[in-house]
Amino acid sequence: MELPLNALRAFALVYRHGGVRAAARELGMAHSSVSRHLGELARWLGVPLLQSGAGRAGLAFTPQGEALAKAVCAGLRDIEQAVAAVRETRPAHAVALSTTPSFALHWLLPRLPAFEKAQPKIELSVLVEQKLEGFADGRVDLAVRMGRGPWPGLHCEPLMGDVLYPVMSPAYWREHGRPSTSAQLAGLRLLHDRDPQAAWESWRRAHGPAGLALQGGARYASSDLVLRAAQQGQGVALARHRLVAGELASGTLLRPMGALEVAIGDAYWLVRAPAVRPRAAVAAVIDWLRWQAAAP
Repeated sequence: MELPLNALRAFALVYRHGGVRAAARELGMAHSSVSRHLGELARWLGVPLLQSGAGRAGLAFTPQGEALAKAVCAGLRDIEQAVAAVRETRPAHAVALSTTPSFALHWLLPRLPAFEKAQPKIELSVLVEQKLEGFADGRVDLAVRMGRGPWPGLHCEPLMGDVLYPVMSPAYWREHGRPSTSAQLAGLRLLHDRDPQAAWESWRRAHGPAGLALQGGARYASSDLVLRAAQQGQGVALARHRLVAGELASGTLLRPMGALEVAIGDAYWLVRAPAVRPRAAVAAVIDWLRWQAAAP
């Protein structure tokens, strides 16, 4: 009979996490679907895998269930290691870098032509995703992340800092009386970023005004969306300089408050697998990123 691989994987994750809900989250499926897998596996085997009546104390496995779960978990680990080994056979000059959409679009992509000239033999692939994953199976060699690191279980090092300041479209600036002081923000519509380091509260503490209302205004899920909304004249965004420099240079956004800014230390991080010495190509990408980060 054909092995019920999906059910076995679900069962192993339930055992590993100690519950159905956590396993369902990792599998990206409904709680009821995982429970159905467990029932199908028990019927296929003809033996109970979970003890009945465990109740609120949590799941309790029968001796057969315990033995099977340990064996399946060990088998999955072996498969993961084999996949990682196969992935490592990709060309030595290929590097996969993971980063967020905002950083990729506004900072990294404009610099890639310069990288290709500096390192013509390295094939750099950019993966755009929010989650920090892909190191264990070799899908990702290196990541750049914004935020308050470090992240547990990974090798993390600060790449560069940043500063924040308000930006708005030229049209919005003219329509609202050409504001040039922090006090004038009180009469403008604030745009909010999900990024906790770019919260308007940090600006209010540093430059005021003390009565600046932070409850109103639209909220966006990414820095890229906030900047696009500002470009469209929807309000004022508190922008990271590293991400908005291109828009300021092209004139689609203005920085009307002069030299006022809020510093963010260790705003961007280099992240990679722990206890793994980077390949030569990965080390070259890291050196190039540090060089670009240090540039004026």
